[in-house]
Amino acid sequence: MRRHTPVLKRTVLTRSAPARAAIGRTALAAVAIALAAGCTAPSPGDAKSPARPSSAATPSKAPGASADTVTDGTPSTLPPSGSASGSPSGTPSGTSDKPGGVLMREGTENEQVRELQARLRQIGHFHRSPTAFYGSMTSKAVGTFQKKNGLPETGTVDGATWRTLTGASRKPTADELRPSTTNELDKPDSRCLKGRVLCISKESRTLAWMIDGKVVAAMDVRFGSENTPTREGTFNVGWKAKEWTSTIYHTSMPYAMFFSGGQAVHYSADFAARGYNGASHGCVNVRDKKKLAQVFDQVQKGDKVVVHW
Repeated sequence: MRRHTPVLKRTVLTRSAPARAAIGRTALAAVAIALAAGCTAPSPGDAKSPARPSSAATPSKAPGASADTVTDGTPSTLPPSGSASGSPSGTPSGTSDKPGGVLMREGTENEQVRELQARLRQIGHFHRSPTAFYGSMTSKAVGTFQKKNGLPETGTVDGATWRTLTGASRKPTADELRPSTTNELDKPDSRCLKGRVLCISKESRTLAWMIDGKVVAAMDVRFGSENTPTREGTFNVGWKAKEWTSTIYHTSMPYAMFFSGGQAVHYSADFAARGYNGASHGCVNVRDKKKLAQVFDQVQKGDKVVVHW
């Protein structure tokens, strides 16, 4: 499929000499930042990398955004009064369980919302890590659940909705309430079910370290941009380096595990700081340094690496 590049109209402005000098200094600073990125190249706006034909982009975190905006894309603004608060599995204090009484709605933030999201996730209606904040994505998931179960599709949680949901799900475990990854783990590719494998999904943007089909550790990852894509396929760890500096971009690549030429799984400080508002130059970036360090110690030269959609 031919990719069409939008044509940008150029507006010519007349600027004074001091203004042109200031602009020149700003441009040089931007270039310096780009070069400092190493295996993590800044991308315009909200980087949707890697691109996949006919696939919707996953919501990503903007610089400075809180955890709730990663999940719901809604500002963390509580209602001016009467916001719910209470313990999981119970009716929040200050609310009514009578017919029509609202227990949770957009803007509510408490542990009951975290349980709500975890229960919805169990039954396939919520596909992000629970945040305890009730935003637009949570409202949509509740509405879908209500429609499926013959309830009024309000997008808010009343007593009837909560009772139906608790009856259709089980009490979430600690890991379900606070999963190891922000992104939901993808179903493992068939090539990942035997042996020692770094199973990397572009669809869910996750890496699962697996041994004989069991997930030992999991973490969020990001990939190369459209111009520098991360290669897909089955590879092997060729060599490892606890401390490594890119010979091309001259930046640090801690806990690097090289699997395809210069492409490696490694920790990225840029990913940790900016999230998905950037991309690598082909490497698989990890933002959880502690978790990657533990996996790095376990992975051996020759272990399989599978990069798939």
